[in-house]
Amino acid sequence: MRKARSCRNKPSRDLAEEKIVVRELTLRDYSPAFALWSRSKGMGLSGADSRPAIAAYLRRNPGLSLIARRGTEVVATVLCGQDGRRGFLHHLAVARPYRGQGLGAKLVSTCLARLASDGIEKCHIFLHADNPEGRKFWSRVGWKVREDLIVISNDTRTSS
Repeated sequence: MRKARSCRNKPSRDLAEEKIVVRELTLRDYSPAFALWSRSKGMGLSGADSRPAIAAYLRRNPGLSLIARRGTEVVATVLCGQDGRRGFLHHLAVARPYRGQGLGAKLVSTCLARLASDGIEKCHIFLHADNPEGRKFWSRVGWKVREDLIVISNDTRTSS
């Protein structure tokens, strides 16, 4: 497994006028990140979002997930990971007062660049069908709905 690059841990100051710092999301950020996810309409949360599950996700995908803070306030997050062939983004959330300023797009483009540097050529997201705000955002930043695919799921604890 590759190690996180040191440049991934350096804060970004591109949004300096807002004093927003973007950096790698770590397990220390779990509680405020989870609080933001919980406040975000259209966000689907489950047991897979528990502290131990997120800790495992971050260990498997070092340096890819991001958090944006303004002072001590968490204003945006995104979970980013890959399986060796495809990238995945989960839980992109931007606090309502910070929406429409390019912060979500910045997090997404940073994740895509990091995935590309790892040799990952394509990235997917899962979006709840009843999330029109999310659909509008992803369309605005150039993502396309795949009509040729469907998601089929199964709970591993009850499979036979």
